[in-house]
Amino acid sequence: MVRNHSNHGVLIVGNYCHDVLIRNGTVLAETLGGAASFISNVLNGLSISCSLIAKVGHDFKYETSYRPIIVPTSKTTVFHAYFDSISAPSGHSDRVLKRVCSCEPITPSDLPDGKFDYGMAVGVGGELLPETLEKMLEICNVVLVDIQSVIRVFDSVDGTVNPVPLKESGFYHLLPKIGFLKASSEEALFMDVEEVRKLCCVVVTNGREGSEVYYRDGKVKVSPFLANQIDPTGAGDSFLGGLVTGLVQELAVPDAALLGNFFGSITVAQIGLPKFDSRVLQRVKDEVQRRKLSCSERRDEEIEFMKPEGHEQFHSFLCSAKLVSACAMQECLKDFPVQTVVSRKARLFSLRKEPSCELHFAYPGFVLE
Repeated sequence: MVRNHSNHGVLIVGNYCHDVLIRNGTVLAETLGGAASFISNVLNGLSISCSLIAKVGHDFKYETSYRPIIVPTSKTTVFHAYFDSISAPSGHSDRVLKRVCSCEPITPSDLPDGKFDYGMAVGVGGELLPETLEKMLEICNVVLVDIQSVIRVFDSVDGTVNPVPLKESGFYHLLPKIGFLKASSEEALFMDVEEVRKLCCVVVTNGREGSEVYYRDGKVKVSPFLANQIDPTGAGDSFLGGLVTGLVQELAVPDAALLGNFFGSITVAQIGLPKFDSRVLQRVKDEVQRRKLSCSERRDEEIEFMKPEGHEQFHSFLCSAKLVSACAMQECLKDFPVQTVVSRKARLFSLRKEPSCELHFAYPGFVLE
């Protein structure tokens, strides 16, 4: 897999959507959703150039950094996420996801002219067509695919999301041309990882266990980060944003995945689209640049899958950067009455009896304190 730096930056393809979080019949939060929104949020924070193709309906009301394609005859994609309980001992959330409305799919003609270094196929509601992914493979040097964009099908009655095996998705024949396929540990059950890793690099996120990178000749485990979880929505998308940022900055894949784990862990500590502290972002950008320069002598334009020298030190640095982020969040909380903050957390999820109010979910690259 060879890098090419003569093109544009990153092309993100996937619709924006409206997310409604529901618990026991009560609407707890309504936010801007869609993998594209979370990924572009990370890329913007780290000053990575990107283009975004997303479709929305005439009812779309959010302000976004990248203007979507408005389809006057359609409604915006809407998802209802039902959170009912926490299952022990695994700590996974019992979530039922339903697509209530869906916007038009993204077609090859919707994609821009020109070439891109990296493409990200990150549909959420069935908007990514095989022919659209084929076009992305033509115009992008390396394409990252979120498996949810290709294996999700939706119940014809109530829209419940039901994944199908990857081999039955209609996209399997394109795997040899894909650079990276990202899946959660639950989604990975819908493919044969040992078989797929021979066709493309597979990145599996596994919650408190971190993430694993599977490639043709081996696999690498990437460490997680501590996180006080409030809302798991978008954690996997932020992971992808960190991963592609690392690749753009010519980091080895394990370092890039570590950056993904880092942003996933920050995302779960906030409700909805996360806000990143500017001091943390600057520290991360400076360290990434330093690592890029220090590793430049080993570069031969091939993407590196082995852990580079200093990988553990990079993890330690990101842990310290998270402390700055945590302190910043505490300062923000001081601006609100304690009762307001506690009640906001309590409304979103069923809290345990411990005063820390942390929850256990399996999302990429984080563990709970």
